[in-house]
Formats: sequence, C-alpha cells, structure tokens
Amino acid sequence: MAPRPRLLYVVTEDWYFLSHRLPMARAAKAAGFEVHVATNVADGASAITREGFVLHPVRFVRGRLSPAATIATIFALRRVFQAIKPSIAHNVAVQPTVLASLAAIGSSVVSVSAITGLGYTFITDTLKARVLRFLIGMVLRLLVDRGRNVLLVQNPDDRALLQSLGIGEDRIVVIPGSGVDVARLRPVPEPEGPVTVAFVGRLLSDKGVRVLIDAHRLLRAKGVAIALLLAGTVDPANPASVSEHEVEAWSREPGITWLGHVDDIATVWARAHIAVLPSRREGLPKSLLEAAACGRPMVATDVPGCREVAIHDQTGLLVPPEDVTGLAAAIEMLASSKDLRMRLGAAARALAVDRFSADAIGEAVTKLYLRLAPANTGTIGT
Repeated sequence: MAPRPRLLYVVTEDWYFLSHRLPMARAAKAAGFEVHVATNVADGASAITREGFVLHPVRFVRGRLSPAATIATIFALRRVFQAIKPSIAHNVAVQPTVLASLAAIGSSVVSVSAITGLGYTFITDTLKARVLRFLIGMVLRLLVDRGRNVLLVQNPDDRALLQSLGIGEDRIVVIPGSGVDVARLRPVPEPEGPVTVAFVGRLLSDKGVRVLIDAHRLLRAKGVAIALLLAGTVDPANPASVSEHEVEAWSREPGITWLGHVDDIATVWARAHIAVLPSRREGLPKSLLEAAACGRPMVATDVPGCREVAIHDQTGLLVPPEDVTGLAAAIEMLASSKDLRMRLGAAARALAVDRFSADAIGEAVTKLYLRLAPANTGTIGT
C-alpha cells in the first residue's frame, strides 16, 4: 500500500490552529492525508494529538522583529520538512508563509499559503506599514509565485489586494473562511431581559472595540439601556491591542461585562440578542459566522470580510468604519425591533448553513489539496 501523502500545517499558535483550522484538518485526514502541525505549543498539545495529528513544536516570535529568533524558526521548520517530507505545506498567515517558504527551499513541497485578514500592516498607512507592505509583496512574489504554489484568501477584496501587489491571478484561490460547525452551533431563543449585544474576538482597536465602547456610551446617555458583552482577551504581541487596564475600566461602566476568553461560544450567543463587529478589515470573521449559525442578526462595518457575512438588510446591518453615531443607530434599530432581529437572524442561519458550513469548506480545501498534491512526496536537500 502506498504511503499516505503528508500535509503540514504551519501556524504560529496551537490555539489558533484548533479554533480556525481544525475542520479543514479533519476533512484532510478523512480524505487520506497524514496531518502534521508545526506550531508554538501552549495548552493545545493534547487536543491536537487526540485528533490523530502529529505535533511538531516550533517557536514563533510575534510582535517584534528578532533576526536571531527568525533564523532559529526557519531552521526549526527546515528540520521538520527534512524529517517528514510533506507533500503540501499549508502556511497560515504572512509570517508562517515567509518562514516556511524559506525553510522549504530546495524541496518539491507545494505550499498553500493562507493570507488571512491582512491586518495591521494593511490597515494603517504609516511609513512603517507602507514599507512592510512593499516588502511583503516582494517576498510573496519571490517565494510563493512559483511552481504549483498558491495563495489562499477568504474574500474577493483580499484577492484584489494581492493582485495589486503583483501576485498572478492564477496563483490566488478564494475559499470563504475555515468553516463553522452548524450542527453544534444551532439557533437558540432570545434571552429574557434587556437587549444585549456581544462582541467576540481579540480586543484590538483594529476590530473596532473602542468605537463600540463609545457607541455603547452614546446609547446609555440617550437612555437606551443596551447591555454589552465583551468575549475575548487582549493580545500584547499585536500593536493594535488595547491594554488589560483599559478593558478592566470598561467593565466597571454600567451595562458592560467582560467575559474574557470563552471556550463554549454558544453560551455567549445564548445570552445575546445581537452580534457586533465594527472591524476595520477582516478575512472572514469567525465570530460573525458563529453568530450567524446561532441565528443572531449582526451589526458590522462595511469592510472586506465583514460584508461577506453581514449582508446589509438581509443578515444584518452595515455601517461605515470608525462611525460611532452610525454604529449606535444600527444597534438601536435592531434593539427596538424583535421582528427585524428575527428576520435577519433566520437569514443569517440559512447563509451559514448554505455557504460557510465546516463540511462545505472542508470539502473545498480538500479538493484543492488533492489537485495540488504531487505524485511523489517532497524532499529536502541536505
């Protein structure tokens, strides 16, 4: 019997692999791939190995530039490539894409590089961000735009952005998100009590959390008693993160509850009437997909990623980014009409089932793997 082709996921954090790539990894395993994961290991090791995946601890440094740490990571990844000789490396985000591509030089491994979110560097317009955008485009063209390699994005806007960086259209594949478990996340009745909105995600200014706090304050000042749940943690490695001190201060304001990290996200949507994500840019936001699966209407910004899930006046309401008044008005509109919430929530659930289910996304990604997999496994020169 021929050996199973090996698929290596390269991702900075084990928790991110479990929260965002597990459905497609399961689908790949079911399709016959031997699945390996190279990542920072924190608390996710046992969960990864229980799935039957092979774990390779690799240290990634986020939030600062360290040439020594970068070189160490490249050599650690190279040792993984040499040891397992994967057919395909699925690199998740820009840093793993660059480092794994350098580590794989000399091999025949095919890379599927997921350029997710295009966050801080592509949202801000500082000189540093412009230089980084130029460098990222140059590196992607040199390392990825060759052989059978492809870049994987989650929405058409990100495809257009990569093309503007000089990446060939035939190198870019659009698959919307990483899938949501619509069997586990199901519609639940609205809770009793005051109308509650929930924000789920890392507490970053790029995700609009400060704008949301200002909108909540505006509503409370008008006498609109909206409750707000914040489900997420700060991310010190991200320059856009708010501080823990700031979040603790918010949680002492009337109507605001900080839940921190929540393992069972369905419990958040059981407590909330409305999902809100006033982000500046997304790939395809998992928080909105999970809210949609639970039948919750959404308020989001009219930006890439968000508008793929929160379709204006169909599954939610869209507002301009950084618009405190518009965000508050949209929340108030939904809060004042149960009929509108029911209509948008039912359509959101249908969209999650039809377009974004874990089964559908897993099938699409597996078909991509099978199309790209070489006849023989890759080898690394020594």
